[in-house]
Amino acid sequence: MISPAVQTRSFRAAVVATLTLLFALSSFAATLSTRHEARSNRRIKESANTERRMAASRHSRAHAGRRAGSRGGAGIVASRRGRRVRYSERFTASSYTSYAAAGDLTAGEDPIVREAALSALGNLNGTMVAIDPGNGRILAMVNQKLALSSGAQPCSTIKVSVALAALSEGIVTKDTMVDLGGDWETDMNRALAHSVNKYFEVLGRRLGFQKVSYYAHQFGLGELAGSNIEGEHLGVYPSQELPANLGGVGKMCSFGESISMTPLQLGALMASIANGGTLYYLQHPLSAAEVASFEPKVKRYLDIAPLIPEVSVGMLGATQYGTARSLRTNFTSEQVLGKTGTCSNAGTRFGWFGSFANSRYGRIVTVIFLEGNRDVYGPKAAELAGHFYRNLDEHNYFAGKTAPVHTAALLK
Repeated sequence: MISPAVQTRSFRAAVVATLTLLFALSSFAATLSTRHEARSNRRIKESANTERRMAASRHSRAHAGRRAGSRGGAGIVASRRGRRVRYSERFTASSYTSYAAAGDLTAGEDPIVREAALSALGNLNGTMVAIDPGNGRILAMVNQKLALSSGAQPCSTIKVSVALAALSEGIVTKDTMVDLGGDWETDMNRALAHSVNKYFEVLGRRLGFQKVSYYAHQFGLGELAGSNIEGEHLGVYPSQELPANLGGVGKMCSFGESISMTPLQLGALMASIANGGTLYYLQHPLSAAEVASFEPKVKRYLDIAPLIPEVSVGMLGATQYGTARSLRTNFTSEQVLGKTGTCSNAGTRFGWFGSFANSRYGRIVTVIFLEGNRDVYGPKAAELAGHFYRNLDEHNYFAGKTAPVHTAALLK
């Protein structure tokens, strides 16, 4: 017969063993969770870094062959290291010019805004368009020839319209965690802030080409953004999905493949987000008299007011800690919401940044589009936007202006 003392010691030993096992299992689970979060964060950072590197690494052999034969000798050079093949694109375009503003018509522009834009753009080969989102008036347009051209691939700026489309269809909210495969998931807030390509490829496939196309046209792609602006060209939104071997609708929604967007089209979309959902025809007054008699022209009202707070968190995150954080090098006085884009085609790299300053006294929309070589990319455009907003701030541009109705509700 076992004595009570022995039974007590055995019971205590069993309890201790059980508690030790439970503690070990708990620690193991916590370790797995920490490793999962670390992997997820690493992947988000890696995806964000492609904003600058993607032109050199994302193209397939098919792209390589097509571009190698394009005008200017642009091509993809392949090098083998074991089984891996790395492609490096050769850029033939220049990132600099001394004549960006030559021939611009400026009599109807705001002189303070134009001077701020000229100073920010400097000698870079690009265009800057500043818009009053409350009425669609173009306050300044530097390098009007480029701004009114047929545009270029929108790169990652296309993600804003895709995000609005997915929210409109109820596919996700800003907080929905989306499985990206390989034990990786993220939400819209981080996907917009860090420009996570795979997230928007997943949304694009869930939406399907017809819905993606429908919303893109609703938001102004594939049509003229301006009203009676002489020289404005039309961008291109394809009538058919990109072939599957080139990435299909997923690549259209992450990189803007096969799409051509103009700076004015991006500006009109950003203005509609800044003003609560009104898509204005953009107008560019050519004289003081036209400014005095200016009347807004509404193209259509977008049903996005409830969705604006959903995309605003990620767009604000882009400038605070994401791909557009270079903006804060020059400007931290007010909130700025925006989206960068970087990609390339036929030896030319594109750098986009569409944004608006959410000042307590009012808002101004700015689109910067750069083209050239490795010196231009989305974060560079964001840096220039910071310079532009700082110039306006130093001239007290917003002082005394009436705050828009939606300011308080923007980031609810």
